[in-house]
This record gives sequence, structure tokens and C-alpha cells, in this order.
Amino acid sequence: MSQMPGNEPEVISVFVVLPPHTLLLDVAGPLEVLRYANEQQQKIRFDCRYIAAQPNQTTTIGLGLCGLEPLPEVLPAQAMILISGSSSTSQQQPEVAHERRAISDWLRRTARPDTTIVSICSGALIAAEAGLFDGHYCTTHTHCIADLKRIAPLAFVEENRLFVEDGKRFSSAGISTGIDLTLHLVSTLVSPEVAARIAQIMVVYLRRTAQDPQISPWLSGRNHIHPSIHRAQDAIVADPAADWTLARLADIAHLSQRHLSRLFREQTGLSVVDYVNLIRVTLARDIISQSRLDMEAVAERAGFASARHLRRIWQQHHTKPPTAFRNLSS
Repeated sequence: MSQMPGNEPEVISVFVVLPPHTLLLDVAGPLEVLRYANEQQQKIRFDCRYIAAQPNQTTTIGLGLCGLEPLPEVLPAQAMILISGSSSTSQQQPEVAHERRAISDWLRRTARPDTTIVSICSGALIAAEAGLFDGHYCTTHTHCIADLKRIAPLAFVEENRLFVEDGKRFSSAGISTGIDLTLHLVSTLVSPEVAARIAQIMVVYLRRTAQDPQISPWLSGRNHIHPSIHRAQDAIVADPAADWTLARLADIAHLSQRHLSRLFREQTGLSVVDYVNLIRVTLARDIISQSRLDMEAVAERAGFASARHLRRIWQQHHTKPPTAFRNLSS
């Protein structure tokens, strides 16, 4: 990642590795997320390049990919490598196995300590061949779990996971989970709000399982596709401290107050008041962790009537007191 002068965005170089018989959805889904991320904000730009051991590549649906860049000899600082999955039925063919080895050899030789590795579906097997998951938690498609354990005996292979994050190692399970993982990356690198907006545009859910990284509170109640409720949520997230009366939100959502209350609970699983409080508590947590403001100042900035009010609502969401979230280095 490089910081450009002035107001230019930070640039993350993304190298998309295309093995023989690439699963096209492994590429198209995650890369659409990154494309939308570039459109939706100016903080970070994902500079995506498509690379392979050969200039032309096949896909599992018969669509050819041409004009691919060669595997680069050197990677820039803070680069990201995204490795697509491929057809399991072709991996034992001699020419395919040779090309896959060329990719894993390149990964082993070229990946830097600051390189982020992202594997989609069976792409984890290529990363594992390069030793990139040794000592790390990882996952892959359920049909490839046994192979991953065999190839990477020093890795901690997780089953029944949508995706796994371990430092700079990210891996996803079956094909469509590459979208889930990439949304998580955008949420982490850019913001949860942008990730939620992209999920809404792509009409996908922000999915997690009980063992997966906990979804950010900023994204809670967003796994629906109702535009009126998203409008109300967008307004609350944009300014949590505002005076969010039911009447004001109903105007924004273009609904009656009664209809908004019913739809909001149906779509999000929360009442309007509970959602507002959740977002305000989350903002208060972020302020506490990033500043030395006293509780009265935090409460005011987050939209609470007093520090006492903040603490009362806080107890509904956290077992630890607000002071436990204070970053002493702030």
C-alpha cells in the first residue's frame, strides 16, 4: 500500500492469480466487490492486475482469458495476492500440474513478509504448496479440506468456515464465499459502511457463522435488501448523535411511522430505538478507544443525554466497562 501526495487515495496493488481451469466466479465475485469499493469511496484504490503462468488461460465454463500479465519477479510493498480456485478434475493432468507448480514456486520465491495472501476456494492448495499457510489458520472448499491438511501439515486447517483470517493470511471456503471474504477485507481496509453499501448494491448478505470473525456492529441488521430500511439505517450511521425521532426516520424512509416500525423489526431483527442505541454505543466505543475524552464528552458526541445514560445502554451491549476499551497509547 502506498500513500500518494495530497488528497490522492492510498493504492493497494492486487495481483489476481489465475491457475489453469480457473473458476470464474472465484475471480468475478471478489473483483466486483473491489471494483465497487473503488467507485464508492476515495480513501483507498485497489489496483488490480491479472497474472498467470501463461498469457492465455482457460476457465471451467469454457470462456477463455487472454492478455494476462506474467508472474512478476518483484512485488511492491504491502501488495495483495488473490489466488483463484480451479477445477479439481483437471489438477492431475501433467500440463496443469506443471503450471500449478510454477505458480506455487513463484509464490514461495516472491511473497514478502508484508504481502497479504488471499485464497479463494481451492486456491488455498496452491498457497499451501508454497508453504504460505504454515503456522497459520486457514480453510478451503469442503471437498479440498483433506488435500489441504495433507499438503500443509504445519497449517491449522479449519472446517465449516466461510472464511478464515490469520494475520496477513485470508482464505475462503466454497466458491461464493470469496465475496464474503472480500467484503470483510473492504470493511477492514476501508470501512464497514462501504462494505454494507457494496453488499446492498450486489444484493448479497453479509454472512458469518458462529465461529467466524464477529460482524462489526456497524454492519448489524444489514443482511436484508429493503431499500427504505437501508435509507433509514444509512442516515443513522452517517450521524449517530442526531435526534433520531421515529417521525424523522419515517420521512427519510418514505413510510408511515407505524409501517417503519414494523418493517424495521422484520428486516433487521431490532427495533428502531435498539438500532440507534447500538450504533451510538459503537460510536462511543470507537471514541473511547481513540481518545482521552471523559465520559460526559464521549456521551455528548455519541448522542447520549449524559454519561449515566451512556453507561446504562452500554451495559446492554458489553460485559466490560467503557474504560476497558481505552487505548492507553492514545
